[in-house]
Amino acid sequence: MKAIVLFKDGFEELEALSVVDVLRRAKVTCEMIGMDSLVVTSSHQIKIQMDKLFDKEAYEADLVVLPGGLPGATSLRDDQRVCDLLKEFNEKGKWIAAICAGPISLEKSGVIKGKKYTCYPGFEDEIVSGLHQDTLVYVDQNIITGRGP
Repeated sequence: MKAIVLFKDGFEELEALSVVDVLRRAKVTCEMIGMDSLVVTSSHQIKIQMDKLFDKEAYEADLVVLPGGLPGATSLRDDQRVCDLLKEFNEKGKWIAAICAGPISLEKSGVIKGKKYTCYPGFEDEIVSGLHQDTLVYVDQNIITGRGP
């Protein structure tokens, strides 16, 4: 199994790096993918070195993870490459995970339509095509969402 975590400036450290840490400890290949740069700055101004820049290789993964954090989550949502990747993953039944504000990308890409999800309180107002669940974590088919880290 191969996982990728997508990074844009303004990501939330716990939501991104703890996922990478846990997956690597479990011996899952997990790459940190910078969407725009090999060094990405967190929402708390911590600079993190990425493994790779985004390219077509990312499409070969089995799982994509979208961390929250602002403006990281909105920047991921507004990146057409992210929406295209999510659509392709969903069409192939590959795993998609989004944490905190991360599920807003699922709305824009259309992959959450009719599916149950959770997110950080308040962001459900931006996710109108899904069915919000008031829970810490929710799994609906190939989509995993979490309220926070």
